[in-house]
Amino acid sequence: MEQEFASTLLENAVRELSRLPGIGRKTALRLALHLLRKDEAEAVALGQSLIDLRTGITYCRSCHNISETEICPVCASTGRDRATICVVENVRDVMSVERTGQYHGLYHVLGGIISPMDGIGPEMLEIDSLIERVGKEEIREVILALGATMEGDTTNFYIYRKLSEFPDLRVTQLARGMSVGNDLEYTDEITLGRSLLQRTLFSDSFGK
Repeated sequence: MEQEFASTLLENAVRELSRLPGIGRKTALRLALHLLRKDEAEAVALGQSLIDLRTGITYCRSCHNISETEICPVCASTGRDRATICVVENVRDVMSVERTGQYHGLYHVLGGIISPMDGIGPEMLEIDSLIERVGKEEIREVILALGATMEGDTTNFYIYRKLSEFPDLRVTQLARGMSVGNDLEYTDEITLGRSLLQRTLFSDSFGK
């Protein structure tokens, strides 16, 4: 196959950049050429920051949020409400909730949601570790803060059933200020904040 670019180094850079989500080959080429026009030190700094990100970031042993230490700053903080856990799908959702400034408890990142169509079952998510946390820690409330989608609702119900073994536990969900079909990361901060403050008992959603 004939080489697309005159430089193998440029071709390699474009190929790797185009592996990133939302980056096609044209955009990758534009980014690569932009880096070539910048000072070498800036390109080296960018490369080093990506290496540091990949090698220095780990996942919190307790909540599975990204962290530079074994226990993330949220879990380590003495100023958080340690009796409340907000269950979210991914790390981006933690950032979304934190931006509202309306929540001061702990988190639990599932790492996805149940989706049989995509081959994702409950055993592939951090659900068992959530149940273990509730059993070991003095948790009074679990907030199910998953997206208002069919997969999110399925995951919510599955977790609710698993948590039913703790009769004194309050299980709530976000108020339906969020549009059906929306993920947390695409919900504006005001709407998400109000949904947190106006959360309802999960059992009320199916008329228990």
